Amino acid sequence: MSGEPNGLIARILQQGAIARWAAAARKAPHADLDVLRGQRHRARRLRALLDEITYVADNRLALPRIGSNAFSRPGGTEWSWRPQLWRGPLGQKGMAAVETKTSLGDEVTIFHDCKISELTLRQVRNNREQDLAPYGLRMDVFRFDGSFLSLVIDIPTSACDGLQRRHIVRLGMTMNVEKPIEVFARLNIKHGPNTEQLVLEIPSGSPEVNLEFDLGYSDLNEKRIERMWLDLIFEGPEMNQVTIRDSTLCRYPRAEI
Repeated sequence: MSGEPNGLIARILQQGAIARWAAAARKAPHADLDVLRGQRHRARRLRALLDEITYVADNRLALPRIGSNAFSRPGGTEWSWRPQLWRGPLGQKGMAAVETKTSLGDEVTIFHDCKISELTLRQVRNNREQDLAPYGLRMDVFRFDGSFLSLVIDIPTSACDGLQRRHIVRLGMTMNVEKPIEVFARLNIKHGPNTEQLVLEIPSGSPEVNLEFDLGYSDLNEKRIERMWLDLIFEGPEMNQVTIRDSTLCRYPRAEI
């Protein structure tokens, strides 16, 4: 129908608007200043709308698709999850001079003890051919006067349902760093008054890693499990850029021998 956005009348009106702005651009060097001032005001309003639709279109049309939860899972996987930060757009895309205990979305929180924060966080759109997650997290660290920097990911309580010492929790991560840095992943499981902690180092030099936390090596009280969270600990992060392209977790039983 002609009333639709892509109908004949709409296309004619759009072509007319383009022609008028093209003519205004050609005449701008010699236009009357009052006319030019009005055109500048209208052009800025139009540019804001065009920038907004371009941003939304780039996000919706780019691959991988927003909301995607596709990633490799081992056989026998009982539970799997990709945090919202890597799955869909957040209301606040980024922040600078990030203070400790600042959250980015509902599941990710930054912790540090810097007196003066020179740390920025930003959600970025993934568009590389090998990317499976729609979004990534970019962290820029400039001067760092603290003793620790960690990124905490709160894990849904559904991961604790039926969790036993026979299970393996696997962390899948795609991470790029500007220069080599030591990064540790610590899985925390609160059971009763105690918290079990399993720590693994993320191998440097490999952008894609899978770490397996074997709960069989823990003293986990299976009857009192309350919650889980993951700490990503960055050692000596000064003057570095870290981009976490993907972060996933899954749970499956250990192979019986």
